[in-house]
Amino acid sequence: MKRDLLSIRDLSKNEIYSLIDLAKNFKKGSRKESLKGMSVVLVFEKASTRTHVSFDAGINRLGGHPIMLTPTGSQIGRGEPVKDTARVLSRYCDMIVMRTYSHSNIEQMAQYASVPVINALTDLVHPCQVLSDCMTIIEKFGSIEDKTIAWVGDGNNMANSWINASARLGFKLKIATPEGYGPDKKLLDMAAIDGARITLTDDPFEAVSGAISVNTDVWASMGKEKEVEERTVAFKDFQVNARLMSKALPDAVFMHCLPAHINEEVSADVFESVRSIVWDQAENRLHMQEAIMDFLASNK
Repeated sequence: MKRDLLSIRDLSKNEIYSLIDLAKNFKKGSRKESLKGMSVVLVFEKASTRTHVSFDAGINRLGGHPIMLTPTGSQIGRGEPVKDTARVLSRYCDMIVMRTYSHSNIEQMAQYASVPVINALTDLVHPCQVLSDCMTIIEKFGSIEDKTIAWVGDGNNMANSWINASARLGFKLKIATPEGYGPDKKLLDMAAIDGARITLTDDPFEAVSGAISVNTDVWASMGKEKEVEERTVAFKDFQVNARLMSKALPDAVFMHCLPAHINEEVSADVFESVRSIVWDQAENRLHMQEAIMDFLASNK
């Protein structure tokens, strides 16, 4: 039976650690041709730099052939239903990577596709990024389970994926958002059932206290451009700056999924500081996605 990766919740704790170990091996130069003779289609309805290039490069490094589909270059932009696209692509390709808006789009893609489907981002969750980020923290500190991770800013798809990761890996997660901008309640409820240790607050200083990693993202994600002005006002006290970082643990790192809006959600001095590990995060996207594709190719 085929496996999909739509959310971190699709993986067990042991599977996550296996992916991290495999990604580390890829990073060290280990090579596998697990996609040899296979084609992987990238269905990208949202713009992308890191996700596009890292998946494209990873497919090539695993011996496969990437095919890019964008709305302007396919029938998707003319309204072809996702379920029809899924059934056609399954006849041509061996794996589908989708980056889209509504999470229901990728759920429908996975439902109708007969090949593995990977979530490269939806408005609800961004699993590949947070799995890579967990890998980055483990590289830096040796473990994550006994650590406190802070999220400061919008309760967006990144915050939601940190919630899912906390439920699986057991680290403490402290989320600071302005009122009305919190993470998905359904995911919070499911994480609570799983015993996740998650604290919600509207005080960024409370969130970063005791944290080994301080994470943020842009205040207005793709699709929220019309809300920039009101979000700038709502988030003005949620910038990750030197004062805020000073309240985290002395060896705490700064993390950002990129692209960053410097001097908005993060000050320039923090972004460019030795505490910033954003480039390690970005690199690890390649290796984690190689690991994910290798895992799914072997579990078709």
